[in-house]
Amino acid sequence: MNRKDFLRAVATGAAGTFAGGTAVNAAQSPLPAASAKITEDALKGSTRAVVDFITGARLGSFPPEAIAQAKRCLIDGFGVILAGSTVEGSAIVRRYVRTMGTKGGASIFGPERMSAAAPHAALANGASGHAMDFDDTQLSTTPDRTYGLLTHPTVPALASSLAVAEERHASGSAFLEAFLTGFEVECKIAEAIDPEHYRRGFHSTATAGTFAGAAAACRLLGLDREHAAHAIGIAASCAAGLRVNFGSMTKPLHAGRAAENGIVAAMLAEGGFTAGDDGLDGKWGYFQVLGGGAEPNRLIGALGRPHSIVNPGVSVKPYPCGSLSHPSMDAMLKLVVDHNIQPDQIKAIRLRAGSNILEPLRYKTAKTELEAKFCVPFLLGAIALRRKAGIQEFTDEFVSSAPIQQMMTKVSTVFDPKIEALGFDKIRSVVEIDLMDGRALVQPSDERYRGSPAWPFSIAELRDRFADCAAPVLPKARIQQALDQIESIEKLRDVSELTRTLAGI
Repeated sequence: MNRKDFLRAVATGAAGTFAGGTAVNAAQSPLPAASAKITEDALKGSTRAVVDFITGARLGSFPPEAIAQAKRCLIDGFGVILAGSTVEGSAIVRRYVRTMGTKGGASIFGPERMSAAAPHAALANGASGHAMDFDDTQLSTTPDRTYGLLTHPTVPALASSLAVAEERHASGSAFLEAFLTGFEVECKIAEAIDPEHYRRGFHSTATAGTFAGAAAACRLLGLDREHAAHAIGIAASCAAGLRVNFGSMTKPLHAGRAAENGIVAAMLAEGGFTAGDDGLDGKWGYFQVLGGGAEPNRLIGALGRPHSIVNPGVSVKPYPCGSLSHPSMDAMLKLVVDHNIQPDQIKAIRLRAGSNILEPLRYKTAKTELEAKFCVPFLLGAIALRRKAGIQEFTDEFVSSAPIQQMMTKVSTVFDPKIEALGFDKIRSVVEIDLMDGRALVQPSDERYRGSPAWPFSIAELRDRFADCAAPVLPKARIQQALDQIESIEKLRDVSELTRTLAGI
C-alpha cells in the first residue's frame, strides 16, 4: 500500500465511539487533566481503534479459549524468563538496574532476590525472557505477513503487566486482563504494519512489543481514552530495535526495553504528560514512518475479532533459537534417527529454503552461542552430532568445540526459488544429506511443526518444559507451587503471591 492509499484508508476507516476505562486500583487518585485536550475527532483510525480496545477491555469479554491459551503462554513465558535469567547478558542488565539506586515493589527474577521500580523490573525480566530466544512466536495469517518475522508476543506483554500489577498490588485477574490486552494490541499492530517494516531492519518484538507494554500498563493504571491516547503517542516515539543486533546480547534487550518503554509511556501519560493525538496514523505516525504504511483493516475492527492468541494462535518453541530454523531441525532429526546416521558417515548437508529463512539465519559459522541461534550450519550440525539442540547445546563451550566447528564446515545453504514462490506464511525447507557411502537422503520440513497450534505441546509437556527452565533458579517444591498459581492466576487476590514464589532461592 502506498502512502496515498494508506492515508485515504485511515481517513475513512475510523468509526464508532470509545468505551470509558475504569481503574483497577480503587485507591488510585483521580487522573490529572491533560494539558492538551484530545477530542474524538482528533483521534485517527488506527489510534482510535487501539485506544478503544484498551479502555474497553475486560477479562469477562475475553472468550474462555483466550484465557486458557493465555495460561499456556504464561507457563511458557515465566519459564523462559527464569531460564534466561541465568545467562551473562541478563546478569549484566541486573547489575545495570542496581546502579539506578532506586527501590520499588516489582520483582526481578533470577538466581538472587531483587526488586526495583516497575519499569526497571520489566526491563530486566523482559531481557531475561528473550535471552535464550526460547519464547513463543506470533503466527502469520496471510502469505505476505512472513511467519517468524512478526513478534515474540508473550514476553513484552508479560514483563510489563506483571511489573505494574505487582507494584500496584493488583489481583491475578487484573494482571491476566492486562496481559491479554497487551498481547492482542501487539499482535494486531505487528500484523497491520507493512512487512517492509521488518525487511528494512526493524525487530518487531522491540517495536510492536512497546505497544504491548503500553497497552498492558494503561489497562492496569485505569487510564481513560485521553490519557491512553497520549500513552500510545509516547510509545510510538519509544518503539525501536534493529535486526543488526541479532546474534548479540542486544536482541534480548529489545524485549526488555519494549516492556520498560511501554510502562514509562503509560506512567507519564497517567501524570498528565502529553503526546501527539494520532501516534499510529498520518504521514508522521508510527505506521508510515517506521513501516512505510499499513493495512488499517487488519487493526480497525479487527482487535479481538478474533483474538490473535486464539486464531491463528501462537507457536511455542521446541528449540532455544530462531523459530525459522525449527522445522528444518526437525527434518534433520528425522533423517538422523530414521537412518541411524552417525556423524562420521556425513559427507555434506544442504538446506534448501527461501529468503525468509536464509536471510535472518545469517551466520555462516558461529563463534558464540548467541550467533549459533541464527546459524544454519550450527543448528543442523548440532542435531547431527547430538540428536538434540537444547539449552545444553547453546553454550560457548560447545559452539567453540572442535566437533561442531568441523561439522559446520560440511553444512551449506541453497536458495530455492520454487520454495520462495510458495510464500512466507509457513516455514518451508528441504534438508539433504550426502553420506560417505554414496547415498543421498532428502527430507522436506513438515508444515505441521512441533509447538504450533496444529501440533501443540500437551499441558504435561509445557509443565515439564517449565520445570526444566526453572530448575537452575527454583527448588522443586516452588516449581510445582508456581505452576499451580499460574494455572489458577485469576483466583489470586494479589499477584505478589505468585511473584514471591518465583523470586529466587
